[in-house]
Amino acid sequence: DVAVDNHAMNGRSSLSFINEGRWDAVLAKLKKGDYVFIQFGHNDEKASEKLHTDPGTTFDDNLRKFVNETRAKGGIPVLFNSIVRRKFCQDAAGQFTDSLLDTHGEYLLSPKRVAEELNVPFIDMNKMTHDLVCQMGPEKSKELYMWAGKKDDTHLNIKGSRVFAGMAIDA
Repeated sequence: DVAVDNHAMNGRSSLSFINEGRWDAVLAKLKKGDYVFIQFGHNDEKASEKLHTDPGTTFDDNLRKFVNETRAKGGIPVLFNSIVRRKFCQDAAGQFTDSLLDTHGEYLLSPKRVAEELNVPFIDMNKMTHDLVCQMGPEKSKELYMWAGKKDDTHLNIKGSRVFAGMAIDA
């Protein structure tokens, strides 16, 4: 009895999602009791004027907007932080280790901070996906990402999408 209405669009940040009217489209359909899963950060990090926000200020403000406007319509907001990028550290010999580099920095903290401030459920997707990718290691974790031809350590393939979505559902 659950219907999912996915308004996500690749390459969008919290800023461009608002400026392109995508958030207005979510609000127009939102009904009392609907859950709104909110996850941004990957593209907010980019330098582009159309995408960039800053953690602690504009990024947090956009997340607050999503939460407050969802609640105003009777919806239930849930904040998530970004999934991990598959960026393994290398040792002095150039061999990959089982540790991942943090590529998101402060963008991981904003959703948690806003969730605590506004008393909203928060799902730490970064920690969950980080732990899984580390456990799988540098080679096996390629099975989750777009490694068909191009080496893409950010975007998931179908298997990775299903695994990470399952983790979100369980959480």
